[in-house]
Amino acid sequence: MNRFQIRGLKQDDFAEMVAEDVERALAHYDEAINKPTMVSVGKIAGSIASAVTLLSPKHQRAIDAIHADLPGLASKFVRALAAEAARRSEAGIAGVINPPTTPLVDVEPPSLPKSDDLEFMLIEDWAGRVAGSTYLEENLRIARSTLHRWQRRGEVIALRKGGRKHVFPLAQFVDGRPVAGIRDVLSLITNPRLAWLWLTRPSAQLDGRVPIDLLRQDQVDEVVEAARVFAPG
Repeated sequence: MNRFQIRGLKQDDFAEMVAEDVERALAHYDEAINKPTMVSVGKIAGSIASAVTLLSPKHQRAIDAIHADLPGLASKFVRALAAEAARRSEAGIAGVINPPTTPLVDVEPPSLPKSDDLEFMLIEDWAGRVAGSTYLEENLRIARSTLHRWQRRGEVIALRKGGRKHVFPLAQFVDGRPVAGIRDVLSLITNPRLAWLWLTRPSAQLDGRVPIDLLRQDQVDEVVEAARVFAPG
């Protein structure tokens, strides 16, 4: 069996199988979704699933490393598709939107937005899974008093979400505690949003590795030195 086959299925057949399953799931979930939309979404899902099987183990692990960000990235991707479809429709351009032909592994990651820009972005679009103090207390057994003490000491990243409410990215916790190194990073990148964005994106200072993943592996010194290089000013 070569790399263009999956358990006896050709790549195109595999993509079609995934597309059909997604169409059935959408039809079952929401009858209001029209057929053309279901077909388009199915094709997108099939193409992505098929493309993933062609990635090297190294790049598959890279995807695994950003699993906390996937819901936000997927939401952003779908909105970008919808915006592009609307633009083409308004411009009178017919046809199906085709995915880029350039392999994902060759695309340079975009530069991080400025800290001011982050204040106007929805947390769900870039921060990955976040939760409030009630969820953390009920599911991770982190007492509110402990969480607030960590927050005062800068040992945990808290993102403001409307008014005085804060949410906490879940990827920074291991065994009910924030990973070591958060305080050091925040001392260098003082804007919590920018600090978390940097922590969760491949870093040029770390040869494309993701800082939060290294902190979860207790590689604190390397991450802190990279944050020192990245830190504005």
